[in-house]
Amino acid sequence: AWNINGLPKDSFSVDNAVTIQNSNRWPLMIDPQNQANRWIKNTYTPLNLKVVKLTDNDFMRQLDNCIQLGLPLLIENVGEDLDPSLEPILLKNVFKQAGVEMIRLGDKIIEYSQDFKLFITTKLRNPHYLPEISTKVNLLNFMITSEGLQDQLLGIVVAKERPELEEERQALIITQAENQRALKEAEDKILFTLSSSEGNILEDEAAIETLDSSKLISDEISKKQKVAEETAKKIEASRQDYKPIAEYSAILFFCLNDLPNIDP
Repeated sequence: AWNINGLPKDSFSVDNAVTIQNSNRWPLMIDPQNQANRWIKNTYTPLNLKVVKLTDNDFMRQLDNCIQLGLPLLIENVGEDLDPSLEPILLKNVFKQAGVEMIRLGDKIIEYSQDFKLFITTKLRNPHYLPEISTKVNLLNFMITSEGLQDQLLGIVVAKERPELEEERQALIITQAENQRALKEAEDKILFTLSSSEGNILEDEAAIETLDSSKLISDEISKKQKVAEETAKKIEASRQDYKPIAEYSAILFFCLNDLPNIDP
């Protein structure tokens, strides 16, 4: 699902995504190529993501609403300094008042929803954040890697030269993700049935029927997944014909990207 939403496939980006999903601190992402920004937007827009900049006139109002309503918030294009009003949020200084979780935001005390999520991105290539900031956030580097760029360029080239192949690949990615989700649901259903059954499960007709149907579904999905994997291999083999173009283009990109660093 991450790749479908625009996250590059390289291990560096995947590690960053795993960190974001499992860390207790809010992420501040170094994102000069807008990769993290695009991924966050694609992932959380269905959840009513709000996108703001620190310079927006309604920044505090949007922040207030998202915290109280439990909405995801993306603060994009920040510099090396963050708004002081974010400090209690970054530190998660949440306290209970009359049994309700609250947080102080500026001069106000507002209700804090545990569904609230905060994402921060900067386009600065090499920002220098003071310890007062870097210790309060999860500082992640989403600068494009050679591996990630090659994969993206390969997709662009194939989409241009063999559009039907790229369309099939994209459809296959979605199909595989759906198959994996359905397979997990079937497995969870089996586990739930086994754990919730009382007495001798062999005498529980409803449980036996549920297990049988779930097993059939699981087997069917596994077969579909194997077919999809074989198809994916064939598509990838065809895509590899265009890999040299992607490799040379990536090399050219990084060469041009490093030119400003040369001391004249």
